Amino acid sequence: MRQRAPLLDSVLGILAGAGLIALYAPLLATAAISFFQIVRVRGSLGFAPFSLGPYAALLANGEILAALATSLIVAVAASLMALVLALMFAFYFVSARRSLGVAMQTMVFLPFLLPPIITGLSLLIAFREIDLGRGLVTIIIAHIVFIVPVVYRTVLVRLQLLGSSLTEASLDLGASRWQTLRYVMLPQMRPALISGVLLAFAISFDETLITLFVAGSQTTLPIRLWAMMRVGFVPEINALATLILLFTALITFAIGLQQRAGERA
Repeated sequence: MRQRAPLLDSVLGILAGAGLIALYAPLLATAAISFFQIVRVRGSLGFAPFSLGPYAALLANGEILAALATSLIVAVAASLMALVLALMFAFYFVSARRSLGVAMQTMVFLPFLLPPIITGLSLLIAFREIDLGRGLVTIIIAHIVFIVPVVYRTVLVRLQLLGSSLTEASLDLGASRWQTLRYVMLPQMRPALISGVLLAFAISFDETLITLFVAGSQTTLPIRLWAMMRVGFVPEINALATLILLFTALITFAIGLQQRAGERA
């Protein structure tokens, strides 16, 4: 096999490093400013000493804590319900006729592929037509519609990799379909299920545009952060952005671990 030239490897490494710096420098700067605030000293800019004041102010802000609780409730409820629907759709796709499966799959992916503003507006019109007031329920429903395709694709890929041999062997040995699902299929699909739920949770927790259409008087954390930014930057915004960044990084790390576990299995 022909080896690449050392100069080419060096150039690719420099370009990759520059790309990573361009991507993460603003995020790291926001995290740094949350601990070392920028102050003006005698006409020049400087940094204040290390302080956790913005985080203390953030934890004392009742409106932000209420928005955080709403986001967590919505993300957990939407992710779990999306998992159930994704399992149903995935098992239907592998067992139904090809034309019906393709039609069902198109309907599942369509809300995710459409621009969020179209999805949010369509859901708003649908809720108004059935006289369902905007609030926590409508936010959860909207997030389910949006994140089901993510979980469905993750589950379907794992289910197709398993094939039908495990199911057939379990049925031949006398197990019922429910026992086959509970004791054979679901344990084999556990890494994909956990990865799908974590990814759906992260997407739901961060969703803003669709939520704006269906939230009503409810306020999620991204909406609250957007409202705070409209009236000017305060130190609490940097602290909140840093915590969200850390939380998202932990979820991404957990998803990576689950995917590696699935590959080993």
